[in-house]
Amino acid sequence: MKSWPTHWVLLAPALLFVGAMALFPLGYSLILSFRQWKLARSSTAGAFVGLANYINLLTDDPDFLEAVRVTGIFITADVLLTLAVSLGGALLLHRAGRLNSLARTLLILPFVMSPALIGISFRFFLNAEYGVLAYVIGVLVPSMKDTVWLADANLSMLAIVVADVWHWAPYMTLVMLGGLASIPAETQEAARVDGASGWAVFRDITWPQLLPVVSVVLVLKTVFALKAFDTLYTLTNGGPGNSTKTLAYFVYEQGFNYYNMGYAAAAAYLLTAVLLVLAGFYLRLVFAKAR
Repeated sequence: MKSWPTHWVLLAPALLFVGAMALFPLGYSLILSFRQWKLARSSTAGAFVGLANYINLLTDDPDFLEAVRVTGIFITADVLLTLAVSLGGALLLHRAGRLNSLARTLLILPFVMSPALIGISFRFFLNAEYGVLAYVIGVLVPSMKDTVWLADANLSMLAIVVADVWHWAPYMTLVMLGGLASIPAETQEAARVDGASGWAVFRDITWPQLLPVVSVVLVLKTVFALKAFDTLYTLTNGGPGNSTKTLAYFVYEQGFNYYNMGYAAAAAYLLTAVLLVLAGFYLRLVFAKAR
Protein backbone atom coordinates (compact mmCIF):
# COMPACT_ATOMS: atom_id res chain seq x y z
CA MET A 1 0.00 0.00 0.00
CA LYS A 2 2.88 2.41 0.78
CA SER A 3 4.20 2.07 -2.75
CA TRP A 4 1.08 3.59 -4.38
CA PRO A 5 2.14 7.27 -3.88
CA THR A 6 5.50 6.48 -5.53
CA HIS A 7 3.67 4.83 -8.44
CA TRP A 8 1.49 7.89 -8.94
CA VAL A 9 4.48 10.24 -8.81
CA LEU A 10 6.24 8.19 -11.47
CA LEU A 11 3.12 7.97 -13.64
CA ALA A 12 2.11 11.63 -13.25
CA PRO A 13 4.23 13.09 -16.11
CA ALA A 14 2.98 10.52 -18.60
CA LEU A 15 -0.62 10.87 -17.42
CA LEU A 16 -0.45 14.66 -17.63
CA PHE A 17 1.05 14.53 -21.13
CA VAL A 18 -1.54 12.04 -22.42
CA GLY A 19 -4.35 13.95 -20.70
CA ALA A 20 -3.27 17.25 -22.26
CA MET A 21 -2.92 15.67 -25.70
CA ALA A 22 -6.43 14.22 -25.45
CA LEU A 23 -8.32 16.89 -23.53
CA PHE A 24 -7.12 19.95 -25.45
CA PRO A 25 -8.44 18.80 -28.87
CA LEU A 26 -11.69 17.65 -27.26
CA GLY A 27 -12.22 20.95 -25.47
CA TYR A 28 -11.19 23.07 -28.46
CA SER A 29 -13.46 21.18 -30.86
CA LEU A 30 -16.34 21.52 -28.40
CA ILE A 31 -15.85 25.28 -28.37
CA LEU A 32 -15.70 25.30 -32.18
CA SER A 33 -19.02 23.46 -32.38
CA PHE A 34 -20.70 26.59 -30.96
CA ARG A 35 -19.06 28.92 -33.46
CA GLN A 36 -19.50 29.68 -37.14
CA TRP A 37 -16.09 29.28 -38.74
CA LYS A 38 -15.27 28.77 -42.40
CA LEU A 39 -11.52 28.19 -42.56
CA ALA A 40 -11.39 29.21 -46.23
CA ARG A 41 -12.54 32.74 -45.31
CA SER A 42 -10.71 33.30 -42.03
CA SER A 43 -7.89 31.69 -40.07
CA THR A 44 -9.56 32.53 -36.75
CA ALA A 45 -12.77 31.15 -35.26
CA GLY A 46 -15.88 33.15 -36.09
CA ALA A 47 -18.80 34.43 -34.06
CA PHE A 48 -20.48 32.48 -31.28
CA VAL A 49 -23.75 31.02 -32.60
CA GLY A 50 -24.85 28.89 -29.65
CA LEU A 51 -26.70 25.73 -30.66
CA ALA A 52 -27.32 26.92 -34.23
CA ASN A 53 -24.93 24.38 -35.76
CA TYR A 54 -26.60 21.52 -33.90
CA ILE A 55 -30.11 22.75 -34.74
CA ASN A 56 -29.26 23.15 -38.44
CA LEU A 57 -27.80 19.65 -38.55
CA LEU A 58 -30.84 18.02 -36.98
CA THR A 59 -33.58 20.02 -38.64
CA ASP A 60 -32.38 21.81 -41.76
CA ASP A 61 -29.63 19.80 -43.47
CA PRO A 62 -30.82 17.12 -45.90
CA ASP A 63 -27.24 15.93 -46.44
CA PHE A 64 -26.83 15.19 -42.73
CA LEU A 65 -30.17 13.38 -42.59
CA GLU A 66 -29.17 11.39 -45.68
CA ALA A 67 -25.88 10.51 -43.96
CA VAL A 68 -27.87 9.26 -40.96
CA ARG A 69 -29.99 7.09 -43.27
CA VAL A 70 -26.94 5.70 -45.09
CA THR A 71 -25.23 5.03 -41.75
CA GLY A 72 -28.27 3.14 -40.50
CA ILE A 73 -28.31 0.92 -43.61
CA PHE A 74 -24.56 0.33 -43.44
CA ILE A 75 -24.53 -0.52 -39.73
CA THR A 76 -27.52 -2.87 -39.98
CA ALA A 77 -26.11 -4.85 -42.90
CA ASP A 78 -22.54 -4.76 -41.59
CA VAL A 79 -23.34 -5.88 -38.04
CA LEU A 80 -25.77 -8.64 -39.02
CA LEU A 81 -23.47 -10.07 -41.70
CA THR A 82 -20.45 -9.91 -39.38
CA LEU A 83 -22.42 -11.71 -36.67
CA ALA A 84 -23.55 -14.44 -39.06
CA VAL A 85 -20.07 -15.00 -40.52
CA SER A 86 -18.25 -14.90 -37.18
CA LEU A 87 -20.75 -17.19 -35.44
CA GLY A 88 -20.70 -19.69 -38.29
CA GLY A 89 -16.91 -19.59 -38.45
CA ALA A 90 -16.56 -20.03 -34.70
CA LEU A 91 -18.89 -23.04 -34.66
CA LEU A 92 -16.89 -24.68 -37.46
CA LEU A 93 -13.49 -23.94 -35.95
CA HIS A 94 -14.64 -25.07 -32.51
CA ARG A 95 -14.82 -28.57 -33.97
CA ALA A 96 -11.69 -28.29 -36.10
CA GLY A 97 -9.39 -29.92 -33.56
CA ARG A 98 -5.76 -29.74 -34.74
CA LEU A 99 -6.54 -27.04 -37.29
CA ASN A 100 -7.84 -24.72 -34.59
CA SER A 101 -4.45 -23.20 -33.70
CA LEU A 102 -3.49 -22.66 -37.33
CA ALA A 103 -6.88 -21.14 -38.11
CA ARG A 104 -6.64 -18.72 -35.18
CA THR A 105 -3.26 -17.52 -36.46
CA LEU A 106 -4.56 -17.01 -39.99
CA LEU A 107 -7.72 -15.27 -38.76
CA ILE A 108 -5.78 -12.43 -37.21
CA LEU A 109 -4.16 -11.44 -40.54
CA PRO A 110 -7.12 -9.47 -42.03
CA PHE A 111 -7.62 -7.69 -38.71
CA VAL A 112 -4.05 -6.32 -38.60
CA MET A 113 -4.28 -4.93 -42.13
CA SER A 114 -4.76 -1.20 -42.58
CA PRO A 115 -8.43 -0.33 -43.28
CA ALA A 116 -7.27 2.10 -45.97
CA LEU A 117 -5.29 -0.69 -47.65
CA ILE A 118 -8.33 -2.97 -47.49
CA GLY A 119 -10.38 -0.33 -49.30
CA ILE A 120 -7.74 0.07 -52.00
CA SER A 121 -7.47 -3.73 -52.39
CA PHE A 122 -11.21 -4.18 -52.81
CA ARG A 123 -11.25 -1.31 -55.30
CA PHE A 124 -8.83 -3.32 -57.44
CA PHE A 125 -10.67 -6.61 -56.82
CA LEU A 126 -13.97 -5.10 -58.05
CA ASN A 127 -12.57 -3.34 -61.10
CA ALA A 128 -14.64 -4.36 -64.13
CA GLU A 129 -11.58 -4.73 -66.40
CA TYR A 130 -8.99 -6.56 -64.30
CA GLY A 131 -10.57 -7.20 -60.88
CA VAL A 132 -10.26 -10.81 -59.72
CA LEU A 133 -13.40 -10.70 -57.58
CA ALA A 134 -15.41 -9.01 -60.34
CA TYR A 135 -14.26 -11.70 -62.80
CA VAL A 136 -15.21 -14.58 -60.47
CA ILE A 137 -18.64 -13.06 -59.81
CA GLY A 138 -19.10 -12.59 -63.57
CA VAL A 139 -18.32 -16.28 -64.17
CA LEU A 140 -20.67 -17.48 -61.43
CA VAL A 141 -23.40 -14.96 -62.29
CA PRO A 142 -23.20 -14.24 -66.06
CA SER A 143 -25.72 -11.40 -65.80
CA MET A 144 -23.23 -9.45 -63.66
CA LYS A 145 -20.36 -9.78 -66.11
CA ASP A 146 -18.70 -6.41 -66.87
CA THR A 147 -20.69 -4.78 -64.06
CA VAL A 148 -19.12 -1.55 -62.82
CA TRP A 149 -19.64 -2.20 -59.13
CA LEU A 150 -18.61 1.15 -57.75
CA ALA A 151 -20.81 3.09 -60.19
CA ASP A 152 -24.01 1.59 -58.77
CA ALA A 153 -25.42 2.90 -55.48
CA ASN A 154 -26.67 -0.46 -54.18
CA LEU A 155 -23.59 -2.41 -55.28
CA SER A 156 -21.31 0.23 -53.76
CA MET A 157 -23.07 -0.18 -50.42
CA LEU A 158 -22.67 -3.95 -50.73
CA ALA A 159 -18.98 -3.47 -51.52
CA ILE A 160 -18.21 -1.42 -48.40
CA VAL A 161 -20.21 -3.83 -46.24
CA VAL A 162 -18.32 -6.86 -47.59
CA ALA A 163 -14.96 -5.11 -47.20
CA ASP A 164 -15.70 -4.15 -43.60
CA VAL A 165 -17.00 -7.64 -42.79
CA TRP A 166 -13.82 -9.14 -44.28
CA HIS A 167 -11.82 -6.89 -41.97
CA TRP A 168 -13.72 -7.48 -38.72
CA ALA A 169 -15.31 -10.93 -38.99
CA PRO A 170 -12.06 -12.82 -38.23
CA TYR A 171 -11.53 -10.87 -35.00
CA MET A 172 -15.16 -11.37 -33.96
CA THR A 173 -14.77 -15.08 -34.79
CA LEU A 174 -11.95 -15.28 -32.25
CA VAL A 175 -14.16 -13.59 -29.67
CA MET A 176 -16.91 -16.10 -30.40
CA LEU A 177 -14.41 -18.97 -30.12
CA GLY A 178 -13.50 -17.75 -26.66
CA GLY A 179 -17.16 -17.78 -25.71
CA LEU A 180 -17.67 -21.29 -27.06
CA ALA A 181 -14.60 -22.53 -25.18
CA SER A 182 -16.15 -21.33 -21.91
CA ILE A 183 -19.26 -23.50 -22.36
CA PRO A 184 -18.91 -26.82 -20.47
CA ALA A 185 -18.59 -29.66 -22.98
CA GLU A 186 -20.18 -32.09 -20.49
CA THR A 187 -23.54 -30.33 -20.78
CA GLN A 188 -23.58 -30.64 -24.56
CA GLU A 189 -22.42 -34.27 -24.47
CA ALA A 190 -25.13 -35.16 -21.96
CA ALA A 191 -27.76 -33.61 -24.22
CA ARG A 192 -26.49 -35.61 -27.21
CA VAL A 193 -26.53 -38.82 -25.18
CA ASP A 194 -30.17 -38.09 -24.32
CA GLY A 195 -30.94 -37.98 -28.04
CA ALA A 196 -30.93 -34.22 -28.67
CA SER A 197 -30.19 -33.17 -32.25
CA GLY A 198 -27.38 -30.78 -33.15
CA TRP A 199 -29.88 -27.95 -33.65
CA ALA A 200 -31.55 -28.66 -30.29
CA VAL A 201 -28.17 -28.60 -28.52
CA PHE A 202 -27.31 -25.27 -30.15
CA ARG A 203 -30.75 -23.74 -29.49
CA ASP A 204 -31.19 -24.85 -25.88
CA ILE A 205 -27.62 -25.02 -24.54
CA THR A 206 -25.02 -23.28 -26.74
CA TRP A 207 -26.96 -20.17 -27.78
CA PRO A 208 -28.27 -19.15 -24.31
CA GLN A 209 -24.77 -19.44 -22.81
CA LEU A 210 -23.19 -17.66 -25.79
CA LEU A 211 -25.70 -14.80 -25.75
CA PRO A 212 -23.66 -12.49 -23.47
CA VAL A 213 -20.70 -12.80 -25.85
CA VAL A 214 -22.98 -12.19 -28.84
CA SER A 215 -24.31 -9.04 -27.14
CA VAL A 216 -20.77 -7.74 -26.64
CA VAL A 217 -19.91 -8.51 -30.28
CA LEU A 218 -23.03 -6.68 -31.50
CA VAL A 219 -22.29 -3.55 -29.48
CA LEU A 220 -18.58 -3.53 -30.36
CA LYS A 221 -19.23 -4.03 -34.07
CA THR A 222 -21.86 -1.30 -34.05
CA VAL A 223 -19.32 1.12 -32.56
CA PHE A 224 -16.67 0.12 -35.10
CA ALA A 225 -19.13 0.43 -37.99
CA LEU A 226 -20.36 3.82 -36.80
CA LYS A 227 -16.87 5.31 -36.86
CA ALA A 228 -15.67 3.49 -39.99
CA PHE A 229 -14.03 5.88 -42.43
CA ASP A 230 -10.74 4.69 -43.96
CA THR A 231 -12.18 1.78 -45.95
CA LEU A 232 -15.09 3.88 -47.22
CA TYR A 233 -12.80 6.73 -48.25
CA THR A 234 -10.38 4.60 -50.25
CA LEU A 235 -13.02 2.24 -51.69
CA THR A 236 -15.91 4.48 -52.78
CA ASN A 237 -14.97 8.00 -51.61
CA GLY A 238 -18.56 8.34 -50.43
CA GLY A 239 -20.02 7.76 -53.89
CA PRO A 240 -21.62 7.38 -56.23
CA GLY A 241 -23.48 10.51 -55.21
CA ASN A 242 -24.23 10.31 -51.49
CA SER A 243 -24.95 6.58 -51.52
CA THR A 244 -22.06 5.62 -49.20
CA LYS A 245 -21.55 8.87 -47.27
CA THR A 246 -21.87 7.88 -43.63
CA LEU A 247 -21.79 10.20 -40.62
CA ALA A 248 -18.03 9.77 -40.25
CA TYR A 249 -17.55 10.71 -43.91
CA PHE A 250 -19.94 13.66 -43.51
CA VAL A 251 -17.78 15.03 -40.68
CA TYR A 252 -14.64 14.67 -42.81
CA GLU A 253 -16.30 16.29 -45.83
CA GLN A 254 -17.54 19.30 -43.87
CA GLY A 255 -14.19 19.87 -42.22
CA PHE A 256 -11.67 19.10 -44.95
CA ASN A 257 -13.58 19.60 -48.20
CA TYR A 258 -15.79 22.58 -47.32
CA TYR A 259 -13.59 23.88 -44.44
CA ASN A 260 -16.72 24.45 -42.35
CA MET A 261 -14.94 23.77 -39.06
CA GLY A 262 -17.67 24.73 -36.60
CA TYR A 263 -20.28 22.73 -38.45
CA ALA A 264 -17.95 19.73 -38.72
CA ALA A 265 -17.19 19.91 -34.99
CA ALA A 266 -20.91 19.91 -34.15
CA ALA A 267 -21.50 16.89 -36.40
CA ALA A 268 -18.52 15.13 -34.79
CA TYR A 269 -19.96 15.69 -31.31
CA LEU A 270 -23.32 14.32 -32.35
CA LEU A 271 -21.48 11.23 -33.62
CA THR A 272 -19.48 11.10 -30.37
CA ALA A 273 -22.68 11.24 -28.32
CA VAL A 274 -24.00 8.15 -30.09
CA LEU A 275 -20.65 6.39 -29.59
CA LEU A 276 -20.67 7.23 -25.87
CA VAL A 277 -24.15 5.76 -25.48
CA LEU A 278 -23.04 2.57 -27.20
CA ALA A 279 -19.83 2.46 -25.17
CA GLY A 280 -21.83 2.81 -21.96
CA PHE A 281 -24.08 -0.02 -23.06
CA TYR A 282 -21.03 -2.15 -23.85
CA LEU A 283 -19.49 -1.51 -20.41
CA ARG A 284 -22.78 -2.38 -18.78
CA LEU A 285 -22.82 -5.70 -20.63
CA VAL A 286 -19.21 -6.43 -19.64
CA PHE A 287 -19.79 -5.68 -15.97
CA ALA A 288 -23.03 -7.67 -15.98
CA LYS A 289 -21.14 -10.63 -17.45
CA ALA A 290 -18.39 -10.25 -14.81
CA ARG A 291 -20.94 -10.55 -12.02
